[in-house]
Amino acid sequence: MTNLNALKQEVSRILKEKTVSMVMGFKDGSLPMRTQPAFFTSPSEVKHLIANGFCTNNLATLLKQFKPDKKIGIICRGCESSAIRALIIEHQINRENLYLIGIPCAGLLDWKEISRSFTQEITSVSEEGNQVTITFSGGERSLLRSDYLHRACKQCQHPNPVGTDIVIGELSPEPEHSIMDELAGKSADERYEFFKEEAERCIRCYACREACPMCYCAECFVDHITPRWCESMISKGGTHAWHIIRAFHQTGRCVGCGACERACPMEIKMEYITDRLNEDMRSLYGFEVGESDTDLPPFATFQLDEKNRFLK
Repeated sequence: MTNLNALKQEVSRILKEKTVSMVMGFKDGSLPMRTQPAFFTSPSEVKHLIANGFCTNNLATLLKQFKPDKKIGIICRGCESSAIRALIIEHQINRENLYLIGIPCAGLLDWKEISRSFTQEITSVSEEGNQVTITFSGGERSLLRSDYLHRACKQCQHPNPVGTDIVIGELSPEPEHSIMDELAGKSADERYEFFKEEAERCIRCYACREACPMCYCAECFVDHITPRWCESMISKGGTHAWHIIRAFHQTGRCVGCGACERACPMEIKMEYITDRLNEDMRSLYGFEVGESDTDLPPFATFQLDEKNRFLK
């Protein structure tokens, strides 16, 4: 678990010593259970730093907005550190100009699911171990943290940060559970019906793309018009193509953070496709994103001595 005081001390130290010009973290939002990314530039601001189960953004997404020569500190959990490694390998950010402060992650809470459990207005929330205390207009109620973890966090395999400059807090035990496969045992027709039900609720707002640390193309395939890869209008064919092509683009690159699903206003389940594809990368190629700081994902590599598997 994260020691917030120790985290604040480390952030204050590197700002005071000018190790970095800025540290990326989180601060409270204007509503209970809502937080926002924060950019700390002086030790006096660090009092606003928080680290809790409602810090839902993947901060690695924001690194691409800064000049590569800017010295930046970033507080990163397991999924964020994996994304940072992947972005470094794909030459999107410069590791030399980053100071990575790793914190073990106990999982993010699904604030939408908590909200649905209350008819009264929630006024404040606090966490202590596996207990979440909700204060509302009519009183107070305690929930089990484990009952309200976000779907992606329930199946997280790597809660601890990798490749960081320092780790604050005790490392979390590696989980023994495996990736949940919602489509296991279903027929091809049943799997397709599940996909259609999810994909056809899409309103094509692309919030998932904006929230994803690995979506960094200057021009997304869905916006490309010569040639046009995907219908721009909201149609069954267009939404099907968007979700399928995007999933394959993330094969071996998706870090399983769930930021796409948390950002989706329609609460579409998207990770079940990338989870399955990433499992294929593990079983077929022995590759898992974030494990190495040098290896490219299988779909991004080509060797001249590879066997020609696709042309007969």
